[in-house]
Amino acid sequence: MAEVPAAVPRWAYVPAVVGSLFVVLPVAAMAARVDWSSYASLITSESARAALLLSLRTAATSTVVCLVLGIPLALVLARGRFPGQRLLRSLVLVPLVLPPVVGGIALLSTFGRRGLLGESFEMLGIQVAFSTTAVVLAQSFVALPFLVVSLEGALRTAGERYEVVAAGLGASPTTVLRRVTLPLVRPGLVSGTVLAFARALGEFGATIAFAGSLQGVTRTLPLEIYLQRETDPDAAVALSLLLVAVAVAVIAATHRQGAREASR
Repeated sequence: MAEVPAAVPRWAYVPAVVGSLFVVLPVAAMAARVDWSSYASLITSESARAALLLSLRTAATSTVVCLVLGIPLALVLARGRFPGQRLLRSLVLVPLVLPPVVGGIALLSTFGRRGLLGESFEMLGIQVAFSTTAVVLAQSFVALPFLVVSLEGALRTAGERYEVVAAGLGASPTTVLRRVTLPLVRPGLVSGTVLAFARALGEFGATIAFAGSLQGVTRTLPLEIYLQRETDPDAAVALSLLLVAVAVAVIAATHRQGAREASR
């Protein structure tokens, strides 16, 4: 018997349309302001290309950092049982509600020249703040919770029964994670990865506070847009649309891949 889709109350379409317009109209307004005859020249200037390439490179690197740290962290929060677990979860989620510039100051207090760890790094001849590494750290700091929240939710929804069966058949915990858990929560992992990448790509506040704005080193596309807003508003709008287009392309590609996996 075919499943009958749940009915949507008619009144729900009104706020849904308003919500859609609230998101779409500002983007459409930007598109209406662009001089499309000069759009290519606006987004292909040397500074714009350098900022875009730096943003893509650092966002990809920070996403890898989020995966390396976030998968074990989500697994511990979803499957672990230990004192202080709720406190740890709350602390991990703090960057979600923290103003990004505050996150940048926190990172500067940790990795800056006079920071908690920065002085030790300085003694080793390693400077973290105001470098490309600082950009990656800032992006990872704000993006990590998005991956953890998405993956932890997927782990809790999936339950533990298949993992228990695999363990009962003699599989090691690492084998269970690799061959049972991760394939089981793949949609949540992909969603979290995309959210982390998109958040890293659009990061501004923590980056400018912790990494500064050095062209080719720390000036990502959001920082370039901010600087262009003061000197060339048309270029700022054009670059903003470019950033929107990149984000939409990443999300669309991910949804297409998810649809293919769901149809298998």
